[in-house]
Amino acid sequence: MTEPVIDGAGTAWVQYDPGVWRAAAPPYSLDSVDNALRLIHALDERGGLRVAEAAELLGVARSTAHRLLATLRFRGFAVQDGPDRSYRPGPALVDAGLRAVSRLDLRSVARPHLAALAEEVGETVHLVQLEGNGARFVDGVESPQAVRVGLRVGLVLPAHATAGGKAILAALPPESVRVLYPRGVQALTGATLPTVDDIVRHLQDAARAGYATNFGESAEGVVALGVVVRDQQRQPVGAIALAAPAERLPRARLPFIVTRMQRASLAISEDFLGAAPQG
Repeated sequence: MTEPVIDGAGTAWVQYDPGVWRAAAPPYSLDSVDNALRLIHALDERGGLRVAEAAELLGVARSTAHRLLATLRFRGFAVQDGPDRSYRPGPALVDAGLRAVSRLDLRSVARPHLAALAEEVGETVHLVQLEGNGARFVDGVESPQAVRVGLRVGLVLPAHATAGGKAILAALPPESVRVLYPRGVQALTGATLPTVDDIVRHLQDAARAGYATNFGESAEGVVALGVVVRDQQRQPVGAIALAAPAERLPRARLPFIVTRMQRASLAISEDFLGAAPQG
């Protein structure tokens, strides 16, 4: 057992077993959810589980353990194969781990470049990554100016309503973008792009320009710019987003800002590639 780790919300997390972190038990709980999460931990740690082992671990009947494992298999968190029909970590579990590692690596690489960019231009900058059709703000450096756009670290906003999200979407094929919107488009302000067709057309313009814009589409009175960050295969892994009050980002100033954002993007890509493990 290790010393408690206190998170940003003041919750104490204790590691009782390797790889298993627990907070204080909530006043209410869902046994089925807790059991499913325990199985996910066990799959990750052991690399495989038989139904009998899962039942013993959870203290439940084999039929209950089988239903839980079958549900994890249905959702991609487990696969079943081998002569003993044991369950192993599935693609969803592996993919989640890889994404988390990638995010942490990119964040640590990008941080000094975000800080340098924020200092040079005097505005708030973020590192953004795509989650479905959402844009997650994974890190940021706030402007030192009294009137500024605040940090959005941890938030997920509709990608088509953010400059960083658009910059990533613009690097994807149009058909891949359309697949991300099976239930239509969410609007945040009256300026948000209203349809998938509008989004695709806008992204084509952004791809040609080499950067994306957001004129009051996620928050009124705010202008933002986005530049994609790519990996060694030229695939988008994130974006730099810069935001400021509209009066400080007139169109005449955009080329100056974009040039510095593109320079920072290239530097992040180069450092990220250098930090990535070579196969």
